[in-house]
Amino acid sequence: MKFSLFAALAIMASSANGFSAVAPKTYTSTLDKAWTTPVEEGAEIPNVVFKTRTRIESDDENPFDWKDLTSEDLFKGKRIVLFSLPGAFTPTCSSTHLPGYEAAYEEMKKLGVDEVYCLSVNDAFVMRQWGLHQGLTEDKTVGGLGFEKVKLLPDGACQFTRGMGMSCVWDSERGFGERTWRYSAVIDDMKVEKLFVEGGEVVQNSGPDPFEVSDSGTMVDYLKSKSN
Repeated sequence: MKFSLFAALAIMASSANGFSAVAPKTYTSTLDKAWTTPVEEGAEIPNVVFKTRTRIESDDENPFDWKDLTSEDLFKGKRIVLFSLPGAFTPTCSSTHLPGYEAAYEEMKKLGVDEVYCLSVNDAFVMRQWGLHQGLTEDKTVGGLGFEKVKLLPDGACQFTRGMGMSCVWDSERGFGERTWRYSAVIDDMKVEKLFVEGGEVVQNSGPDPFEVSDSGTMVDYLKSKSN
């Protein structure tokens, strides 16, 4: 009896000290191959619905309401610069990627671009707060698209990202779920005119977060080459 009691106490002590700890489980994400294979230049972009927030006439501290915008609403009949990044508030996205395009906004417009969009797999609430945190000037007109210069597109359900073949996860690397790979593009009337994909391909659980070809400087150089 004494032996059984001592054995039980020893087992309990071992468990308390972590000797019998159960390894944590990992639930990995398996993405459809089509979602992770980038579209080619000349391809048509996916026509999906973006769940946005639009300003309304209201004295409320949150004067916004939901507004569905399709890809056609945003891209059809226009020449658009789009850059896409892994996440709002993340280091490279906040220190360099978005600020670079915001600074080059007027120059890009002069080079034959109708609008500049920044896309991330975040919801509309996060995207607005990120823009404010970045010091972007908010467009306070009724029906406005959020900010006066670069417009922030929320792809919270990853629909556009999947359709572009840019979906990736960093679950074991950074604790991210499904996000977008970093890239930039010129989209002319719903078709991909030019595409800059970091590293040339989408990488799952990438250790590095490359930022070499989707920057604003590379985009300005491309636009200049097409305007000559």
